[in-house]
Amino acid sequence: MASSDRYGIGRALPLSALSFLHTHLSAAHQEVTMARTIKKLPMLPAERALKVISGRWKAVILYYLFDGPRRLSALKALMPGITQKVLIEQLREMEEHGLVGREIFAEVPTRVEYSATPLGLSLEPILLALCQWGQHHADELNERQRLADCIIRPRQAAEASAN
Repeated sequence: MASSDRYGIGRALPLSALSFLHTHLSAAHQEVTMARTIKKLPMLPAERALKVISGRWKAVILYYLFDGPRRLSALKALMPGITQKVLIEQLREMEEHGLVGREIFAEVPTRVEYSATPLGLSLEPILLALCQWGQHHADELNERQRLADCIIRPRQAAEASAN
């Protein structure tokens, strides 16, 4: 076996190998703020949707961003159970998938705000439906008393109850 074959030179590398190299080589350059490769999403639309919104905290983060832009520290304060590292990872994934936007303000110190994009806001009725289904599921299994209250409510109903 020639040495070029042993190391894969001249052959196409699998996507996972390219992602690994890209991520690790970019980390050595300080000028690169965040070099990510977009992972291939599933072809089945339902599976794609679940992949994009899956994660322990994504629905909760989106819920808080439905009300408007928030700084990282404000999001962290609203979710004491999440670590800052995980919060940043979840925000980056949602930004990569077009659900969240990040705005950097030229101030000292730099201010960064996260907001739900129109695509992210389009998930509000879907997250509400998932919450309602979760309540129904708990009712069917006689586990409603163990269930936390839904935090995702239709904006109009939430605004009407506040007045």
